[in-house]
Amino acid sequence: MAAGYGEILRARHAARLLVGTLVGRLPNATAAIAVVLFVRAEGGTYSLAGVLAAVYGVANAVGQPLLGRLVDLYGQPRVQLPAALVSALGMAVFAFSGTDPLPVASAAMAVAGLFTPPLEGGLRALWPSVLRKEDQVHTAYAMDAVAQEVMFTVGPLLVTLCVSLWSAQAALLVLNVVGVLGALCVVVSPPSRAWRSAPREAHWLGALRSSGLVALLGAFLFVGVALGSITVAAVSYADGHGGDVVYGWLMAGIGLGALVGGSVYGVRQWSGAPEVRLRVLVALLAVCYLPLTLVPGPVAMTALTTLAGVFLAPCIACAFVLVDRHAPVGTVTEAFSWLVTTFTVGASVGTGLAGPVVEWGGAVWGFAVPGAAGAAALVVLLATGRVLAATGKGAVVAVSSENDPNRAVEPRFSSGDRA
Repeated sequence: MAAGYGEILRARHAARLLVGTLVGRLPNATAAIAVVLFVRAEGGTYSLAGVLAAVYGVANAVGQPLLGRLVDLYGQPRVQLPAALVSALGMAVFAFSGTDPLPVASAAMAVAGLFTPPLEGGLRALWPSVLRKEDQVHTAYAMDAVAQEVMFTVGPLLVTLCVSLWSAQAALLVLNVVGVLGALCVVVSPPSRAWRSAPREAHWLGALRSSGLVALLGAFLFVGVALGSITVAAVSYADGHGGDVVYGWLMAGIGLGALVGGSVYGVRQWSGAPEVRLRVLVALLAVCYLPLTLVPGPVAMTALTTLAGVFLAPCIACAFVLVDRHAPVGTVTEAFSWLVTTFTVGASVGTGLAGPVVEWGGAVWGFAVPGAAGAAALVVLLATGRVLAATGKGAVVAVSSENDPNRAVEPRFSSGDRA
């Protein structure tokens, strides 16, 4: 396993792009907890903190595909770095102005979220230009998914460390400065500077004119619902079984499961159509959510949450392959950004849905929500199977100057989005 990932990281520019993207995304990964801690330090309520975090989240969901489209049109450096600077400026305004006046704080949060650079989508657009073999790109997608899980686990720890060493205000400022440096590391790299999207057809829907991509997004909306609902159900469970420490272990279990599952998935070369494999993975994801409704003691429950996370990263990695296949020519960054947005919106819906369910039926019914959402994702994939398979079977890495998943018999990686 280590040899497989080592081969990827030894490829020229690969480690730099991966680390730079992860560091550049730290402000986004830590925004929710950093905002809550800062608002509380300023004397604000949890309700106010939740509203401001929600403003950031909604703005981020809107901005990702829009900025992704601009990246496809104008290249990565001309969009990613200015966006990172504006986002950091918005967070700095919030850090220095505080929560009063509220309109200024809300506007600052909206700017910070809206201009969060689409580094995640940008990295996935770059992989085919850095790694020339199809199996290596598959492995990189899995490594990418695993790295995201690590970042979302380590990020909150970094926030609390900054708060304990300095202050909540310093945490906001430091993490955003670090994020700008991460974005800078990516955009000044040769692959990012040289990357150009293939010529695209002018269409107001952009990447969304691909029915296969829309079908995939519909399925991953429910995967996001599942993940978002688990966080609320876990809070309810922890309240009766040991408090915040137990909640931390449950969330760590999900991250550990995703880390193990994604790591194992990424080092194997998979045969067969990825859309079929994705249906199997989503089915396994839904099945592994069901034992959570048993709500045993904290140790056993942590083991069950670890099991529940095992197929999350493989599902995401497999989805990356399908996004690349179904993205219309010249829209690859936008398409990947839509996946990020859909997943984020789904998680927000899951959080909002699980709250009333937990109040009505307790943690048991709260943990039933992710299982139902996983089943709904599978239904979407089954219902749209022909659409997802429309690009053909047995993809190969193309050596031509562009991909054309909507017209070619053979789907291929977005080689046209290479330098």
